[in-house]
Amino acid sequence: MKNYVQPGNTITLTAPYAVASGDGLLVGSIFGVAAGTAALGESVETALVGVFDITKVGSQAWTVGAMVYWDDTNKRCTTVATDNILIGVAVEAVASGADDTIGRVRLNATF
Repeated sequence: MKNYVQPGNTITLTAPYAVASGDGLLVGSIFGVAAGTAALGESVETALVGVFDITKVGSQAWTVGAMVYWDDTNKRCTTVATDNILIGVAVEAVASGADDTIGRVRLNATF
C-alpha cells in the first residue's frame, strides 16, 4: 500500500528534556522509552510498545495488572492517576519498600 510508513513500534521524537537509554519520556500525549541518550531538543529513537523495567515511586506496592501512570514532574511511574498519564500496566508485582524503585510495565502505546 502506497501510504504505509512504518509499524510505529519505535519512532523518532525530540527529547523534551535530557534522557538516557531506558528513560521514560513524554512528548505531548506520546509516552515512550528512550532507546539512546539525547540532550534537550535532540532526536531520540523511542519505543512505544513492549515490556520495560522503568523507574517507579519507592514505597509504592504494585500488583500484576495494576494501571501504571507517568508522573512527568518527577519522571517516574506511579499507580496514582491524578495529574498523570496512563502508560500501561504492571506485569510483575513490586514490594512497597523504599528501595523498590523499578517496576516492570507493558506499555499501551499511549497517544
